[in-house]
Amino acid sequence: MTMKIAIVPNAFKGSLTASQAADCMERGLRRGLPDCRVVKVPVADGGDGTARAVVEATDGRWVACTVRDPLGRPVRSGFGLTGDGRTAVIEMALASGLTLLKPAEQNPLLTSTYGTGELILAALDLKVDTILVGIGGSATTDGGTGMARALGVRFLDAQGAELDGTGGALARLSRIDVGGLDARLRHVDVDVACDVDNLLFGPSGAARAYGPQKGATPAMIDQLERGLERLAAVIRTDLGADVSQLPGGGAAGGLGAGLVAFLGGRLRPGAELVIGVTGLEEKLAGCDLVITGEGRLDGQTVSGKAPAGVANVARAHGIPVIAICGCLGPGVEKVHDVGIAAYFSALEESLPESDLPLRGPGMLERCAEQVGRLLALKTEFAK
Repeated sequence: MTMKIAIVPNAFKGSLTASQAADCMERGLRRGLPDCRVVKVPVADGGDGTARAVVEATDGRWVACTVRDPLGRPVRSGFGLTGDGRTAVIEMALASGLTLLKPAEQNPLLTSTYGTGELILAALDLKVDTILVGIGGSATTDGGTGMARALGVRFLDAQGAELDGTGGALARLSRIDVGGLDARLRHVDVDVACDVDNLLFGPSGAARAYGPQKGATPAMIDQLERGLERLAAVIRTDLGADVSQLPGGGAAGGLGAGLVAFLGGRLRPGAELVIGVTGLEEKLAGCDLVITGEGRLDGQTVSGKAPAGVANVARAHGIPVIAICGCLGPGVEKVHDVGIAAYFSALEESLPESDLPLRGPGMLERCAEQVGRLLALKTEFAK
């Protein structure tokens, strides 16, 4: 009997995109099990590569545009559009990310998410029904005010002067005017891929937990903390929303709270969101097996990572799942609890990270071939 196998990997960070990983797995699998039927569905969990994975999984397209970087300079960016044209997938890091700045430029008092708002504007121009925003890797701690300014919200000080939407301006905030918010947002669902539960402020909040990695000194962190507290207070007074205790509100320098407060966004696990957009459930119809994977499989995989999300969908349809990964880490046995029946490491020897892009693909292919050979034995025994 010919097996129908779904290959559903996440990216192998530092080595392969999700789509490239799927291609490697397919080539290896077909060497070991030549007559299998394969369905490839690259996925992601809301982090790097999410937009590209969705484009590839849905036969969508990439929409290129120029927006402002965290310091207000033009930067070439873009977002993904699903094949049906109904969903835009935005990675805030491509407009407001830390990797866009040199180390000497990192200063969350001066950075803004304005460019992320410009990506949302560009998506609205395409008349989408849903905007999915991945919010990892930010250079900002502006509570999403920069993003909201790009969409028409005004942030005013006590004298009525408009603030610039940077982290350093938050402490002077007195009033929020949402009268100019782009009206098209009323007809669009905004889903936010968020896999942390940090609050907007406090010991594990946006400033204290993430400020140091964005270039903030202790004095800057104190100023940002006061600003985020002020933002939450004004949001409560002017908008009637309480984001002070919102799990995930502190993600991406408070962009999580800003997307909820200003755009009515919904914070949801990234893998769950992305897997839903790719149409994985429908694509698993008639499959006998699912092969998933990513660069590292460990105890944290069960906490919202893509392989666990894939296993949840497959398990609901009674389809067994195996995982092929780059390497294994502590607690990897926990993945059995979420429905991954077996796992395999493709790493044939210890390698420096710099060698992974060159040698990793071949190792992944060879591991997939061995999995195919095992499956061929099962098929032979079944005769």
